[in-house]
Amino acid sequence: MPAITVDDVLVLPRLPRLDPATTEFRAVRRLTTAPTGYEGEGFPVRRAFAGVPVPELDPFIHLDQMGEVDYAPGEPKGTPWHPHRGFETVTYMIDGIMDHQDTHGGGGSITDGDTQWMTAGSGLLHIEAPPEHLVTSGGLFHGLQLWVNLPRVAKMIAPKYQDIRGRAAALLTTPDGGGLIRVIAGEVAGHAGPGTTHTPITITHITLQPGARLDLPWNSAFNALVYTLSGRGTVGAERRPIQQGQLAVHGPGEAIRVDATDTLDLFVMGGQPIREPVAHYGPFVMNTRAELMQAFEDFQKGRLGVIPAGRLPHTD
Repeated sequence: MPAITVDDVLVLPRLPRLDPATTEFRAVRRLTTAPTGYEGEGFPVRRAFAGVPVPELDPFIHLDQMGEVDYAPGEPKGTPWHPHRGFETVTYMIDGIMDHQDTHGGGGSITDGDTQWMTAGSGLLHIEAPPEHLVTSGGLFHGLQLWVNLPRVAKMIAPKYQDIRGRAAALLTTPDGGGLIRVIAGEVAGHAGPGTTHTPITITHITLQPGARLDLPWNSAFNALVYTLSGRGTVGAERRPIQQGQLAVHGPGEAIRVDATDTLDLFVMGGQPIREPVAHYGPFVMNTRAELMQAFEDFQKGRLGVIPAGRLPHTD
């Protein structure tokens, strides 16, 4: 998993050393295993939030782990053009390349730790696909897509696109140098990531070496979700076993504790709950059924945009 790495983590800022006697470490409220499926034109995914009640995910809606899959030449797949309204898609690429284009003018390519952050807001159409040269050659493909809800007051804002390079992420290590923390959005221990958010959230990608411990300070007003991309370890104050494809939903507290049995890759996220009604169906996330019906009508009548004639060229 290349994402963003450093030759020597010991040169990085370090998390503060937390005192177990005075720190309230979060317990695990729920541990689930993601079912597998297929998305778009047929690429494999793990549905990381399956089986978790919406209030425990708030302000998040959906998380797919895309791959990890090593495609043969001609096999790489993406999605066709499709609509969104009422939330944000955050696509984080670990291995491979993904192109994005939308009808609001956003677009670009991401690879190895880059993020495409699309605020759908009032609505648009977009497409996500591997570039033609990757379809020809094949290769490794692995990433995540997270859906972040928008509060009622922001659901119909103008769409926006953020192209976040992996090198812009804030990088930290653990007190013993056994972990690498990449802050994509929000902040950890005073170190802020580059993503601009409408709802207070924190998103991180963390790699722990075998035997390393992570004591991660976490905003007590946020929920806390730890998803295992690969490896094995334990999570929570009670040290529950966790492995690839599992999600740990934490209860309240001031910090998250994880211990790595072998090399452990985690996607750790949390945010301030919006606590508003959620009406979610397909590509739309609104507050009421009537708003969902309006979104479908607007899409069918072409009000969310018109597919452009040309594809976005690949850019480095």
